[in-house]
Amino acid sequence: MIGKLKGTVDEIGEDYCVLDVHGVGYVAYCSARTLASLSGPGEAAVLHIETYVREDMIRLYGFQSELEREWFRLLQNNVQGVGAKVALAVLSTLAPADLANAIALRDIAMVSRAPGVGKKVAERIVTELKNKAPAYAGSASGTIGLKQELGEGVAPAPVADAVSALVNLGYSRDIAANAVAAAMKTAGEDADSSKLIRFGLKELAR
Repeated sequence: MIGKLKGTVDEIGEDYCVLDVHGVGYVAYCSARTLASLSGPGEAAVLHIETYVREDMIRLYGFQSELEREWFRLLQNNVQGVGAKVALAVLSTLAPADLANAIALRDIAMVSRAPGVGKKVAERIVTELKNKAPAYAGSASGTIGLKQELGEGVAPAPVADAVSALVNLGYSRDIAANAVAAAMKTAGEDADSSKLIRFGLKELAR
């Protein structure tokens, strides 16, 4: 079983790349984000690999990080109707941290932006993975708890009002939630909505 490849990029296709490892060319199917992270033919690269073995084929899927590979597994193993193609489409559209945030906030519209992912599949992804998102949030893990409370409608009123106010000013729900989470550290968890909005705007102005 292949878990990782380190070599030289030989070719980059629409949905795959060929990685030359000591003279052997490995074809790895990748998300658009992973392909974009590759420097180009002749350059060194490292791919985290998921190996699929079937009766009639062996297929390699390559990822720029272990976290992206974990999401690839998570999407297929836990969500009905999501196979390798759909999982790659989701990861091509959303980085792991963004996907974790979208799930926590129950942002079905964000998930359904991925090609081939309709509203029903996006809703299943958000519902089935809501309890797993915090463990796979990467750098976004610090605010994932607050975002889950917002997504489930159980966040304290001042927090929800502050996030709503920032969204009304034109910020995305994810960015607004990050700003309010940072504001809570400065203003305190008992701060009212006006104070959270004020401190949140300061965070956004940095």
